[in-house]
Amino acid sequence: MGQRLTSIVTRTGDQGETGLANQTRVPKHHLRVECMGELDELNSFVGLLRCEPLEEAHQNLLSNIQHDLFDLGGELALPGVAILKESAVLELDQAIAKYNATLESLKEFILPGGTRASALAHVVRTVARRAERHVVALCALESVQPLALQYLNRLSDLMFVLARVFNASHQVPDVYWRSERLKESGSERQ
Repeated sequence: MGQRLTSIVTRTGDQGETGLANQTRVPKHHLRVECMGELDELNSFVGLLRCEPLEEAHQNLLSNIQHDLFDLGGELALPGVAILKESAVLELDQAIAKYNATLESLKEFILPGGTRASALAHVVRTVARRAERHVVALCALESVQPLALQYLNRLSDLMFVLARVFNASHQVPDVYWRSERLKESGSERQ
């Protein structure tokens, strides 16, 4: 980043436009700007999750994720520039494998809940999915680095796994969905 922010109030967006990092001006409703906003919101929810009393390894992983999301936002602000590294996706893959190996297999769908940290991880998961959908839409119109979609897809998977880990670490059971159809067939978990 060649120029650091020296003034927060610039008034350059007062007419409904904003500037990308390559000096291009676009309307604030532009899909690229929408995607950048989705990543900003996602990063904010990761920050909120980090306010929970989590193990140091989880805090470090979430800190890395915040930096990766900022890098991904930078890519969207600089069309055609690759900033996010393949190692970021690999870190998510490794974390998913590591933490999922500690959990019981799921036989039913689960609902967000249990501990506060688990519920917040589910919020991060759903915001990541929404961001992914918006980036998919942008990919249909403009060039986006392929790692962007991979990263967001893995991140939502990781958040599902971490939500379960956060419950398990506090001996709080996952919240299982109680389907009326399953209930009628007698196969619903009690």
